[in-house]
Amino acid sequence: MRLRPIELFLLLAGANLLCPLSTPGFAADNIRVAFSAISPTQGVLWVADVGGFLSKNGLNTEIIYTRAAIETLVAGEVQFGQMTGSLMFSARLQGADPVMLAGVQDTLNDRLVVRPNINSVEGLKGKRVAVFRFGAASHMRLLNVLPRYGMSERDVTFLQVGDAPERLIALNSGSVEATLLSPPEHFEALRLGMKILLNLRDLNVPYQGTGVVTTQRLLARNRDLARRFLKAFVESIHAVRTNPALSKRALAKYRQSKDEKQLEDAYQALRETVKPKPYPSIDGFNTIIKDASDRIPAARKANAKDFMDTTLLEELDRSGYIDGLYR
Repeated sequence: MRLRPIELFLLLAGANLLCPLSTPGFAADNIRVAFSAISPTQGVLWVADVGGFLSKNGLNTEIIYTRAAIETLVAGEVQFGQMTGSLMFSARLQGADPVMLAGVQDTLNDRLVVRPNINSVEGLKGKRVAVFRFGAASHMRLLNVLPRYGMSERDVTFLQVGDAPERLIALNSGSVEATLLSPPEHFEALRLGMKILLNLRDLNVPYQGTGVVTTQRLLARNRDLARRFLKAFVESIHAVRTNPALSKRALAKYRQSKDEKQLEDAYQALRETVKPKPYPSIDGFNTIIKDASDRIPAARKANAKDFMDTTLLEELDRSGYIDGLYR
């Protein structure tokens, strides 16, 4: 039977709708994604890359490690960033339009690591403390901790040193007396003879850590792009929870490590952190707002919901797609 032209067109169009976006012959969208640290909580993005979840969703992705993740996002140089709530918080207060689409970490779990001669948090008065950069998680989280011990930021000297490896070097050399390290980086500090003064997990503080951030401009201009990126992200979380081998390959690639013990520790730290439905934490953002209110007047009127946009995640959730991954 010969098909009329209109019937042939409809048949082919229907077939095309059933094809995944990554099917050969369909041009993928080119995107750039920044991440801001090499801690395991950044690993969901890495698994999305190594596991092929980004390409599966029609995304040809360039992944960039930069200390200026929020700056490149706000400038439009990247479409998405994986960063902490505290890092994007200041930019939002200053009038930029970043919003968190999904959260990875929602409680403090860092370790306050010190040199062996420091015996208490109060013993840090007058001492030097290494942070990644001002406004980054390693800085803002300490601003949450110090008042609990009758101290403020004026009682210590914060130094911008860099990511965890650089801060470990500074701590070991005696250039600083303390820093915050995320699991499992604190194990290396112990190996070097440093001391764990405080496990912030014991404080049970809600705090929005790493998450996926984009801009309201992008959501308005290309919502489908953000939807596909978020879909790849939740698929990657499923892989983290169910596929240790893939997850460790991704951690090995991006952390540039072949040490099986370190990779296992990093994987366990990531797996214990991720949730199947990665909603950003309103309570976590409220903690950031509260901590900033004494220093930044604009923070006093901030609303945690303004720092996130969960509509795309809600769509995926209501559709049953996320639950279906785990059946």
